[in-house]
Amino acid sequence: MTSTAQRLRVQVRANGDGTVCQRKDGRWEVAGYVLAVGDTRKRIRDYGLTRREALAKLTEKIATSNRGIPVPTAQGTDGAFLAYWLETVAVHRLRENTHIRYTSCARLYLIPGLGRKKLAKLTAKDVRTWLDQLRTTCQFCARGLDTARDQPQCCTLGKCCGKRLSPLTLVYVHSVLKSALEHAVREGQIPRNVRMGTSQPRCFEPLTTQEARAFLAATHGRRLHALFERALRTEFRKGELLGLRWEGLALAGVNASIRRTLQHTNTGGLNPLPTKTRSSERRIVLPTPCLRSLEQHHDRQRQERQAAGATWTDSGYVFTRPDGAPIEGSTLTRHFNTLLDRAGLRRIRFHGLRHSTATLLLEQGVELVVIKELLGHAHLGVTATVYAHVRLRLQRDAIDLLGHPLRNPTARREDSDEPPHWAAPVR
Repeated sequence: MTSTAQRLRVQVRANGDGTVCQRKDGRWEVAGYVLAVGDTRKRIRDYGLTRREALAKLTEKIATSNRGIPVPTAQGTDGAFLAYWLETVAVHRLRENTHIRYTSCARLYLIPGLGRKKLAKLTAKDVRTWLDQLRTTCQFCARGLDTARDQPQCCTLGKCCGKRLSPLTLVYVHSVLKSALEHAVREGQIPRNVRMGTSQPRCFEPLTTQEARAFLAATHGRRLHALFERALRTEFRKGELLGLRWEGLALAGVNASIRRTLQHTNTGGLNPLPTKTRSSERRIVLPTPCLRSLEQHHDRQRQERQAAGATWTDSGYVFTRPDGAPIEGSTLTRHFNTLLDRAGLRRIRFHGLRHSTATLLLEQGVELVVIKELLGHAHLGVTATVYAHVRLRLQRDAIDLLGHPLRNPTARREDSDEPPHWAAPVR
């Protein structure tokens, strides 16, 4: 009796520690209450081959619950959740073009790589391993694209072409996954997002001061000279320039209001859409050269309207085709590349003009908060991250400049009455 009573006392667990028992199949089953979504309590069960293994699983979940982290409720796979998120959530919150890119990204990379894993069991190690595979694996071999070629050139012949994803694509794929998992956290599907650290910002090569001057010189006399000048002087995005209307310009007040952007969608063609973020709605002061070029552009557009007559399309946009219709973004890109070639400049993206303006302003000592407002970024941290390498270069130049007065001075002649340069008065 004594040994039986002692054994029973050992098996008894404290209140809140859960229960444990052995099943008929030999496995051990544990059960206990943990924190659930909505600040409620939920009874969960777990199993183990030994009593110690089962108790360790329950103890870990109870300890996580005591830290205020609710138990995940997701039972499906990553692929199932991504499909649900894209079809029912993201489709109503993203622009059409962005939703198309997200869907393509999930179909090509996310679902093939992580689609079979359980959403609740996805770890940072799983994501890191998957990203490393994307970074080092030839996409023609991995996706079997070479088999669709008329003449195989890669994996079919046993010679890998080495077609790998660019760093920018890898960052974009990772950002899509983080957005989906962030929504899973809000719905209580998983306790927290999978943290993989901050992605490295894309390195870009903006125009130098001499290149910017050469570009502006190449635009003189061109029909869209005012557009390219505004892009380089006022940090407009491409869609913001194409969506600018005459009613949003106050030439007398030397400023412009940015409220809409012109984007091409698969369903509606060219459509005016809200700006990228709420912070992108801003007013920008126009410099004097932009005002003069806009006045000349307005006179030219009036002449084009008279020449077109009944065929004129009254779209109301500042920058249009010769018949008054809005300009496609791809058409503007072709004009931009032609100007770069004529000026003998290297190829950059049209968005590089925006980066060039911000970089030139930083080099002139303009405060980062002012540049943030001109760019229309939502947070100052975004501006600081994008132009981190520029700020580091300016800091290095400043440190090098400080080294000049700290170097050992050259030997001074004994008969010279001139004071040493470190004793010179500061004006």
